[in-house]
Amino acid sequence: MGTFVLSGHPDHERGPVMQAITVRDRAAGPAGLSLTEEPYPHAAENDVVVRVHAAGFTRGELDWPATWTDRNGHDRTPSVPGHEVSGVVAELGYGTTGLSVGQRVFGLTDWARNGSLAEYVAVEARNLAPLPADVEHTVAAALPISGLTAWQGLFDHARLAAGQTVLVHGVAGGVGSVAAQLARDAGARVIGAGRARDRDTALGLGVHAFVDLETGPPDDAGEVDVLFDVIGGDVLERSAALVRAGGTLVTIVEPPAVRPRDGQAVFFVVEPDRARLADLAQRVRDGRLRPIVGNVCPLAEAPAAFAPGRHGSGRTIVRVAEGD
Repeated sequence: MGTFVLSGHPDHERGPVMQAITVRDRAAGPAGLSLTEEPYPHAAENDVVVRVHAAGFTRGELDWPATWTDRNGHDRTPSVPGHEVSGVVAELGYGTTGLSVGQRVFGLTDWARNGSLAEYVAVEARNLAPLPADVEHTVAAALPISGLTAWQGLFDHARLAAGQTVLVHGVAGGVGSVAAQLARDAGARVIGAGRARDRDTALGLGVHAFVDLETGPPDDAGEVDVLFDVIGGDVLERSAALVRAGGTLVTIVEPPAVRPRDGQAVFFVVEPDRARLADLAQRVRDGRLRPIVGNVCPLAEAPAAFAPGRHGSGRTIVRVAEGD
């Protein structure tokens, strides 16, 4: 449970509090993250409060404008980062339906509200999906951003179909590894691209070929129908030439400066999708999808996990609570 303090005490007039990772100074970067005591979250209309068991984060989110300001542009620090959550419903807001107190859930928290690196987080109910009892919280916390981004990029934007060829950049990373598995499961030929050290991981995911981006241009990948990019920059520009006429380039890094001949180039930001989250969880249960979970650390060690140079194999997941 959270660290609850009765209001009315001279030192604690703000009511119940909890432990959370917060950041106040944008210029400080990861060094500005610290474990602090924060107010227990308020469940607004159609919200739930989730007792967090495991949380995922994106290192780059300290550069996102929504980390520092709300939707009206007002400063919202101290800000709690982390936007992937797996846990148990602790409280329902007014009008919330479809979920119940005590239910296991996982999903995305809002970009412009306090996130999941805390003992409790308030989330719109529609952004959460039920979590089956046989899927661990640490695995579920690695799914929302990676899983939804991979699915939306491949199928909603690129319309990948069986028999087509897709080149996946960053194939050993969180998004890339899920994209490779989903594409292969859909009957596509999958070429994974990454660093030399990623070769074994990529082949273990079932890619049909691997391209080492450290040795030069990915020319030996041949023509592809879809390029799924998570790297951007020069690598994206060099790979764009491999997309055949009428094909699709999809990136999550930045609006692309190039596009395939007679085709399209898409930049997008992942969106919540309860039904797709449920589908992803079922794929994990069926053994058709395996998120790569790397280091699992306690909440107090989350600030160190943001630091540069801590990019180990797999997603870093923060374990906040044990059991259900």
